[in-house]
Amino acid sequence: MLRLAERITASGQLSKVGADELVRTVAAAKESSVQLGCEDLMAFATSAVREAGNSAAVLRRVAKETGVELKVLSGEDEARYTFLAARRWYGWSAGNLLVLDIGGGSLEIAAGIDEDPAFAWSLPLGAGRLTRTRFTSDPPSRDQVARTADWIAGELAPVARRVAKYGSFDRAVATSKTFRTLARLTGAAPSSDGPRVRRVLTDTGLSQLISFISRMSAADLAQLEGVSPSRAHQLVAGALVAQATMRALSLSEVEIGPWALREGVILRRLDQTNGEDHTVPSD
Repeated sequence: MLRLAERITASGQLSKVGADELVRTVAAAKESSVQLGCEDLMAFATSAVREAGNSAAVLRRVAKETGVELKVLSGEDEARYTFLAARRWYGWSAGNLLVLDIGGGSLEIAAGIDEDPAFAWSLPLGAGRLTRTRFTSDPPSRDQVARTADWIAGELAPVARRVAKYGSFDRAVATSKTFRTLARLTGAAPSSDGPRVRRVLTDTGLSQLISFISRMSAADLAQLEGVSPSRAHQLVAGALVAQATMRALSLSEVEIGPWALREGVILRRLDQTNGEDHTVPSD
């Protein structure tokens, strides 16, 4: 787990440490794919690499040192692939579907009644990014939490107005580790119960959770059941993004979907390619 959104320098570059880790991880993944007999390797990067000022140089280095060419997905692509995964999981009975995903660097929102969303948007509101740029202490001060919550709400307001034009939604789905963790901490079933158990995150439960976790250090958060130690420090920022998004879109609850970006990329590849091309297809 690289958490590259936290490896961005003040000047907007992916740090040398981050680039080194990326190269090592891609090389290890490639080696694993060979050992496992994989015939098709799909390698893609998202917001942290996409927005880094030295993105082109980093991608060239990865290709040179590992032989793997990373396909950089746009924010809209991320939203569309994630939406496709949710649509395939829930089916056509989900009707007018709204899908939310919080990553390390960005927040994706997509909506529509087909497999291709009518609306797909990406905002730089990832949990890792906000932890790095908005918080200066662990735990963050009450003032930092309050100011960040207000700032996120302001960033979401114009997008929420656009989403509202697509009418009411029959189902609102949230994907990603951040949403799953928040749902687990508010009483949802553990992952060991399987992907078909219905899990929800409510605005009420999330509000109560934020008042609790915002006072805890990352070390203490890591001790909570369902919280990954490597992501514990991002939890408060992720919770604030989740709450602001749900409120901006007037959602009292969201259902936690088990499929997200990775599954969407695979599904689209199965739909559109014959297995000979070793890059992620673009729409």
